[in-house]
Amino acid sequence: MASGDFCSPGEGMEILQQVCSKQLPPCNLSKEDLLQNPYFSKLLLTLSQHVDESGLSLTLAKEQAQAWKEVQLHKTTWLRSEILHGVLQELLVDYYVKIQDTNVTSEDKKFHETLEQWLLVTELMRLLGPSQEREIPPLLGMEKADLLELMPRSEDFVWMRARLQQEVEEQLKKKCFTLLCYYDPSSEVLVGEQQQCQDAKSQQKEQMLLLEKKSATYSQVLLRCPTLLRRLLQEHQLKTQSELDHINAQYLEVKCSAMILKLRMEEVQILSDTYTVEKVEVHRLIRDCLEGAIHLQEQDLEKSRQVLNSYEVLGEEFDRLVKEYTVLKQATENKR
Repeated sequence: MASGDFCSPGEGMEILQQVCSKQLPPCNLSKEDLLQNPYFSKLLLTLSQHVDESGLSLTLAKEQAQAWKEVQLHKTTWLRSEILHGVLQELLVDYYVKIQDTNVTSEDKKFHETLEQWLLVTELMRLLGPSQEREIPPLLGMEKADLLELMPRSEDFVWMRARLQQEVEEQLKKKCFTLLCYYDPSSEVLVGEQQQCQDAKSQQKEQMLLLEKKSATYSQVLLRCPTLLRRLLQEHQLKTQSELDHINAQYLEVKCSAMILKLRMEEVQILSDTYTVEKVEVHRLIRDCLEGAIHLQEQDLEKSRQVLNSYEVLGEEFDRLVKEYTVLKQATENKR
């Protein structure tokens, strides 16, 4: 095959050279090399249709791209978990630094203690690893079931998790703002507003502490008020108090008697409306029928008892008669 049959001089060679240089960079062929070796040029052109710019086959390149995508996904997931773990650790560190200087509310204390307990147990469970993949005995003979007993109470954990999202968002906002100020110094004008916001939050927490203290004081005062009122009543009781109490007692006694009579009347009225003459007659007929049926059942029971006495030595036949006797006795009890 002549070189002109494969590609024409000029622009064709330039295109072929660009393809080879782009997809087969190790070749580094010139136009003269391509013109002198037309079959090799054709081989390179055919080969370029099955490889990418890095020299890998299209299949391997696709698999490599998928692998890199999975690596990036796992890396992103790992970084996300590491960042979240770091934020949670910083929350605990900030809390323990804060309690050295100021008092904290009971809710803050409960939240951070529950968070710390959950983090410690989770970290220990991660260190133990899956029990089915462990060939050596676990550390100190502990299993995950032993650690689960150390988890916070379910209601405390649910309450902590509901607040945790807000706390993590606040911590991440602080970090994002720090990065923003580093890369864009003009945004430092927001520092003053952020400081004001922090001061307002600190004042709010101080007010909450003060409110809790005042609430406790008010509760103690309110508990003392009934005692003081009782003491005032005892010391300054009116002379006519006993007469008034006697009159009130008589009034209440009469009122109670009237209420009892009214309730009795209502009861009698309900009974008279419920059990008319016709209903009473029907109930009497039903009772007579039931008593007759009970009498017949008692006769059958007596006959069965006599049969049992005469056949108690018959073995299996005796067992059958016992069952029949039991059925008849049960039917008698039900009708009674």
